[in-house]
Amino acid sequence: MSRQLRTATALTALALVTACSTTPGIDEASVAHNDTAKQPSSFWTDPESPAAQQIALWQHEGRSADAAVLKRIADQPEALWPAGELDPTAAVRAAASAATAAGDTALFTAYDIPHRDCGQHSAGGAADAAAYRTWIDRFASAIGDAQALVVLEPDAVAHIADGCTPAEYHTEREQLLSEAVTRLKRQSNTKVYVDAGNPAWIEDPAKLVGPLRRAGIAAADGFSLNVSNFQTDAANKTYGLKLSAALGGKHFVVDTSRNGNGPLPGEWCNPPGRALGTRPTTDTGEPALDAYLWIKRPGESDGTCAGGPNAGQWWPEYALGLARNSRP
Repeated sequence: MSRQLRTATALTALALVTACSTTPGIDEASVAHNDTAKQPSSFWTDPESPAAQQIALWQHEGRSADAAVLKRIADQPEALWPAGELDPTAAVRAAASAATAAGDTALFTAYDIPHRDCGQHSAGGAADAAAYRTWIDRFASAIGDAQALVVLEPDAVAHIADGCTPAEYHTEREQLLSEAVTRLKRQSNTKVYVDAGNPAWIEDPAKLVGPLRRAGIAAADGFSLNVSNFQTDAANKTYGLKLSAALGGKHFVVDTSRNGNGPLPGEWCNPPGRALGTRPTTDTGEPALDAYLWIKRPGESDGTCAGGPNAGQWWPEYALGLARNSRP
């Protein structure tokens, strides 16, 4: 699954184009559907996101129609994934400061657990427990007093439940997650949601209860579902309410960044024909469901499958497809 930030090289190239472009701004009336306006949300939208920079590049190249469609992504708040194995301080602090200045909440994903992703597309993570403790401490410190929401370690608990992560790492992982919750909650305005996979993965949510409890869910604000996946809002809500009940009423958030057309059976890695889902909002109509969020950044690859680049790298044509297929 796609996990890491875009590469510095890609950022630099796009930034240069942005700086030198003299193309006029996008005429929003050229978009077929009136769906580019930011939906009600208290979350911060990064004006220098990959989608925003791609718009500048396409304007420069004369692809104004495609640039206008891509605003369906650029105009929405997305989670920032500070690169694992690197000091997250600068990236987190910059986003937290910008969000505070805008009066918004910064949205983050912490993704650096040792033995990450079972050696698959997003393999890596901290070298050991000590390195992870240092990384998460720096992450939390950089948030400061900003209003923030952190999705903690996508897949880490589900990989315990499905046995993908070797048994000898389970106790350490649960301890590290519990410590991470505690450390992040020391920041007075930070909410933490421990990731719990998706409804099509661990089909019986009861299997997640033990690992989530050992991972510190009691001290967290809740759990997250559907990160980097495509399960529908209805499926996530039903599953989330079952898991919530099993955890004594814990709240949850759902990643809706790419679930507009639901899943493609048998395909989770860069499946074609998918669409943007429900725009980020805290207006969910369900008391236990705190927010629909764009946690996975739409347009970043799941991995080297279906013609995609490495996991986490920006893939503009896939982003364009998600935007074109989206509904108002």
